[in-house]
Amino acid sequence: MNSIQFNYKQIKSRPLSSALHIILFATGVTIISLVFLLKDTFENQLNKNAGGIDLVVGAKGSPLQLILSGIYHVDYPTGNIDYNEAMELSRHPLIKQAIPLALGDNYNGFRIVGTNPAYPAIYKGQLKAGKLWQKDFEVTIGSKVAAKTGLTIGDTFVGIHGLSTEPDHAHEDMPYTVAGIFKETATTLDQLILTNIESVWLIHHHDENDEDEEHDDHDDGDNHEHEHAEMPGEITTLLIQYQNPMGAITLPRLINKSTNMQAASPVQEINRLYSLLGVGIQALTYISGFIILISALSIFISLLSSLKERKYELALIRVMGGSRLRLFSALILEGISFAVLGYMTGFVISRLAMFFLSSYTDTNFNYTLQGWVTLTDLYLLAASLIIGIIAAMIPAIKAMNTHISKTLNQ
Repeated sequence: MNSIQFNYKQIKSRPLSSALHIILFATGVTIISLVFLLKDTFENQLNKNAGGIDLVVGAKGSPLQLILSGIYHVDYPTGNIDYNEAMELSRHPLIKQAIPLALGDNYNGFRIVGTNPAYPAIYKGQLKAGKLWQKDFEVTIGSKVAAKTGLTIGDTFVGIHGLSTEPDHAHEDMPYTVAGIFKETATTLDQLILTNIESVWLIHHHDENDEDEEHDDHDDGDNHEHEHAEMPGEITTLLIQYQNPMGAITLPRLINKSTNMQAASPVQEINRLYSLLGVGIQALTYISGFIILISALSIFISLLSSLKERKYELALIRVMGGSRLRLFSALILEGISFAVLGYMTGFVISRLAMFFLSSYTDTNFNYTLQGWVTLTDLYLLAASLIIGIIAAMIPAIKAMNTHISKTLNQ
């Protein structure tokens, strides 16, 4: 019987005890692996979706909310800003590029964004089919939009006001036409419907007129002559790239103090978000580390206590020609086996949890969590092997020093 067969027999002979060691170890590994996998995936997604944007300008309010809505499209906007004022700001010599965004409606939960061709360019968006929008109410859609809605070139659809899902708020008389579909970029571009800003203005101008007409008809009857309002000259955010590092020093303060707008730095706000999440990540890491230590202690106690039951078997191995080194390696291998089985179980469970979390975020926020292996997993595997060896070290030394004649006489 070789060492592996002997090791398998020993683990199988104590099924409940072995299962407890593996479950305890797997629990700690699952938590650590999942936490760091989510952390790395989250950070990679945030950095990739930032698209090299240095500053986001929008209505005054929460800076983090402005970043989340303007770049990541996962929150409500803080409000609107004047288009002309924003365009005047975009001509500042410290600004290399300024991209306006007008957020308004959605289709099946995917946001319709009014912008210009510079916006998909920052995500290296390439066309899979069709073309970029060129006229009012033409749209170019992201790969995920196309996959989930089934929209193809030439199809028409109507947007629903804001982020509502109620069909009563649909703009039935102003449909959009799909002009193109982007290739997958693994960025926020995949989940957006892009059109020109004028289309967003026209729809909301039309809504305002309808509301005014209903109000005026109710007040003055059919003889009232309605006066049309000006086309809305507002956008939601302005995405800015600096011409040089001086922009970071000058522009945020200039905008926040001298205009009615607010400037928020994606780097600063995301770092603040990381610091808030870091406390929870650190706490979970400590808890899972403590669970792994308890598991290592239980492996140590189990191996040590089992020596009393196995001392005759170990003595017979020596009598049959087994060396001290073989006994030592058999116990070490057993400790490693518990650690490796616990690691593998934890790894699989953490990936299953990641799959379900990704499905949830994809269904509810149209965000797919990508990334299934991190460098932390290699460190965790190495740590598991070391813990398994350390836990088995003292029992292995005792087994190696088993006194043959004394044991067999007993």
